Amino acid sequence: MSTLKRAKRTAFVDTSLCVACGCCKRVCPMNAISINKGIFALVNPEKCVGCGKCAKECPASVITIKENNYEN
Repeated sequence: MSTLKRAKRTAFVDTSLCVACGCCKRVCPMNAISINKGIFALVNPEKCVGCGKCAKECPASVITIKENNYEN
């Protein structure tokens, strides 16, 4: 049985400023982003590898890549 390792970095969305345009979702290579009720983007930390493509693509600049505080 294999154990998944979590990424050392993960994308975080400031949901209070997100406009749910979907740009981040379109560029995510891991399909880790969904648009929640058409209101804001939501990142699945189990799928996110912290590559930063979503943060670069976000026209509102509301996505940041943060270091995780747990052990793999």
